[in-house]
Amino acid sequence: MAQNENVTVSIDADTSAFDRTLDELQKKSDRFGSSLTAALKGAAVSGRGLDDVLRGLATNLAGLALDAGMKPLQGLLSSLFSGFLGGIGGGVTPFAKGGVVSSPTYFGLGGGGLGLTGEAGAEAILPLARGADGRLGVAMGGGGAKSTQVIFNVSTPDAASFRKSEAQVSSMLARAARRGSRSL
Repeated sequence: MAQNENVTVSIDADTSAFDRTLDELQKKSDRFGSSLTAALKGAAVSGRGLDDVLRGLATNLAGLALDAGMKPLQGLLSSLFSGFLGGIGGGVTPFAKGGVVSSPTYFGLGGGGLGLTGEAGAEAILPLARGADGRLGVAMGGGGAKSTQVIFNVSTPDAASFRKSEAQVSSMLARAARRGSRSL
């Protein structure tokens, strides 16, 4: 004995593109119907021959077909120009203070060439500055490294004994300065 089983499957899909296509088809069929009706009315009222009516109808159909055929090309050109102009206009991101590029991005080079960054993952952009020696390097944030001035006064009644221990005192001073700079 055979049993009938019912299976219900719920599918959640985005059908907005399909709905737009159906709406466009409905509009085109309405335009075709209007063209056909207008052509037949024109023939009946003006007394034009059937060949004139059919010729006018063929012209209208050719216009509809041309519009439909040009729509993908129009969309392609529109997206190309909007992408190009978007990159020139509002899509400019300044990197004077540095930043990170996390996806492949094209950029112009000084010599008129084209560069690509972020093609293998995230890449950092670091601001460069010339140092006091004229060399180009990465600029430090916050105005550069902090400088510390250490003043060490030695008072002794016996200058000869200080000269004997001068190397030991200098070493102690250097160690203290290094420890202090690590905690800055």
